[in-house]
Formats: sequence, structure tokens, C-alpha cells
Amino acid sequence: MKKVLSVLVGLCLVMAGSTLYSDVTSAQGQVTVLGVWGGGEEEAFMEMVRPFEEETGIEVLYEGTRDLPTVLTTRVEAGNPPDIVHLTGPGLLMDLLRRDAVVDLRDVLDMDAFTAEYDDTWLDLARGDDDGIYGIFISADLKSLIWYSPPRFEEYGYEIPETWDELMELSDQMVADGIRPWSIGLESGAASGWPGTDWIEDILLRTAGPGVYDEWIFHEIPWTSPEIREAFELFGQIARDPNYVYGGPVAVLTMDFGDAADPLFTDPPRAFMHRQASFITSFIEDRHPDLVPGEDFDFFPFPAINPEHGNPMMGAADMMSMTNDTPEARALIEYLSSAEAQEIWVGKLGKLGVNTEIDPAAYPDDLTRRMAAALHDAPEFRFDASDSMPAAVGSGAFWEGILNYVGGDDLDEVLEYIESVAQETY
Repeated sequence: MKKVLSVLVGLCLVMAGSTLYSDVTSAQGQVTVLGVWGGGEEEAFMEMVRPFEEETGIEVLYEGTRDLPTVLTTRVEAGNPPDIVHLTGPGLLMDLLRRDAVVDLRDVLDMDAFTAEYDDTWLDLARGDDDGIYGIFISADLKSLIWYSPPRFEEYGYEIPETWDELMELSDQMVADGIRPWSIGLESGAASGWPGTDWIEDILLRTAGPGVYDEWIFHEIPWTSPEIREAFELFGQIARDPNYVYGGPVAVLTMDFGDAADPLFTDPPRAFMHRQASFITSFIEDRHPDLVPGEDFDFFPFPAINPEHGNPMMGAADMMSMTNDTPEARALIEYLSSAEAQEIWVGKLGKLGVNTEIDPAAYPDDLTRRMAAALHDAPEFRFDASDSMPAAVGSGAFWEGILNYVGGDDLDEVLEYIESVAQETY
């Protein structure tokens, strides 16, 4: 897995349409799926599987939870896992592999067809030490993005920053103009804190470089190292400063991540910039249906910090793994790996597909196609670090540490706490 996560990813997202999914003999039965999706994402998932249900007669029973690591671990330990689970990263997959609780898909999929339609990157990210394939990716999200309103920038004469120094100069100018530059929301139920981990990851990639980033994921450097401390401090300069964030640190801690782009579109605006992944487009469009993607809201890349490391990009992806080997689960995994399924998924949510046969016309707008191009053109790419770490660290102590730090706790104490958990876990 270490070799996998340090690979430089060249993502191929320019596609032509065909399908891997072969006809499944009409059958009766059910398949259970556990994931983190709710609301519009859950609706999109059910719409994606509707053709599968109609063709096979198999009913898909979906259960959503924001506390996936805990729920999944409890069910696996109780001998009652779901048939298929949505994993948000390699960290959870490693946990399942240690428990021998996930099925090798080499005997499930038509591997010749599967490997023909997937870039090696997505195969390598799902491999175990035995070279087995333990998951399929159905979509990707690019996280190294900063969202803004072009009309508002034009109105105030602001220009897109290309470096961190320019970004901070722009933030200072906004403060001088009586504007809060940033809107940040860390609230996400049991998963609160994760948006802050994305900030740390983007900053670390650009200050210390991809090599240190990889070492950090595998705990080859401690959380108390100067590199990690610097990343937290740069994040804290924004998130802990009431002059820089809408509502101050209290709002950062209490605002739901899905609402955090809204202050950009009030009249007058309450903030001008919001750092979030490509999936935020669905939240913006749901709340502001009159806004035109690419005109009323747009993105620019998270800027370079240390010129030595350029501007690598960071993101995540949706992986589906099989934890019960049943005919119904086999059929659904095969379907989900297909361009047919993923075209529905990316069309509804603005996510970026990974099956190379997806028709670019499936994307809902040019904005999403530009995000796919940005992902493809990235000089280097890394998977979300918190999703790549063991759950006790990545989705446990790291999330908690972010909340404590923004809440005012001493940084040394925060990093020492996460380090203690890491020492017990790795």
C-alpha cells in the first residue's frame, strides 16, 4: 500500500462510451450497501442502481451513516457486515484487510475487460499485499480548489492569486476593505473536523512536498515534526483569526460543511473565498439554483507555497468493496464498475468519473469538465491523507485535533495527542 500511495497519478478522464457491465441473468434477491451518502448523494446512488434493479430483479438496500468507521467495525466484529461497503479511502480498506473481511474481486470481475477500462492508478490503490483487487472506484473528487464568485471579484477588482503569498495579500486586502475573506465550516456530525484535515494536507504537500506527505501517512515522521507543525500554523493563521473567517472560529466549528459556501452568495457577500472539493458544486446548486456554474461561481487551484515543490494536487475517491460474497453482490459490483453506472453518478453529482469509457458529455457542465482536466493535468497527485491513514488516526484523532486546535487549544498539545494515538495504532 505504501508503494501505491506514493505513485504519481496521471489520471485519464477523457473518455469514449462503452460498458464493462455484462447482462446479469434475471434474479431475485437483495444486496445491502453501507455508505456515508445522504440527501442528494443517496438519491443519486439510488438512481444509479435503478437500471440494475430493473434488469436483474435484485433489490438494493442502502443504509447511510456519517460514522462509517464505527458502524462498519461494529458490524464486522458482530459477523453482520453489509454485502457491499462504500469506503472513502485506503485507510478503511487496510483495516478490512487486517480483519480478512473483504473479498478479492479478481474472481468476481472480468479482469481483462476491467483492466482495459481502468487506469493502473485505480487498480493499484485497491491492491493488497497479495496483489489482490479489493475494491472498485466509481468516482473521484479533486480537493485542491478554492471557490469564488467571479462577478464579486470583478466588482471589487480582485485578481486570482497564483501563490500563497498572493493569496494572503488578497486576504489582507479584503480585510482592509471590510470583508471577511474566508468561509469555513467544519461541522459534519460524527465526522466533524474532516474539512480542516484537507487544509492541512494541501498545505503540507506544498510546503514539505509529496515525499514528506507520504512519510506522514505511514507515520515515518511524527506528528510533532516541524513540517506538520508548520502546516497547522498556516491553517491556523486563517481559521483561528476572526478577521479572516466569517463568524470567527465559533462559526468555523459550528457551520455545516455543506452550508459553508453560502456566505459567498449573499447580498452583500459575507465572505469571498471557500476552499472545498469538487463535490461542493452540488451543494451550491441545490441552495442557489439560479447561479450559473462557471459564471456565478467558479474555482481556482489551491496555490503553490514552496516553489521547490510546485503545485501538486490532492483528492479523494469513492471505493466500493465487497464484504459478503453473494451472487447479488457480485452482480452489483460488476455493474458499479461500468461506464453505464458511472455516467449516471457523475451526471447527477458533478463528480469525476474513473472508468475510461465514460462519455465526457455525461458531465453536467463545462465547469465539471474543467475540473476533470485539472485533475488529469496535475503534475503530481496524492490521495487524501486522512482517508489513507488507519481510521483511529485519520478519521479519529486527526479530526478531533482539528476541532481542538480551531477551538483554541495549544498546538503542541494537539499534535502530541495525535502522535500518541498514532504510536498506539501503527
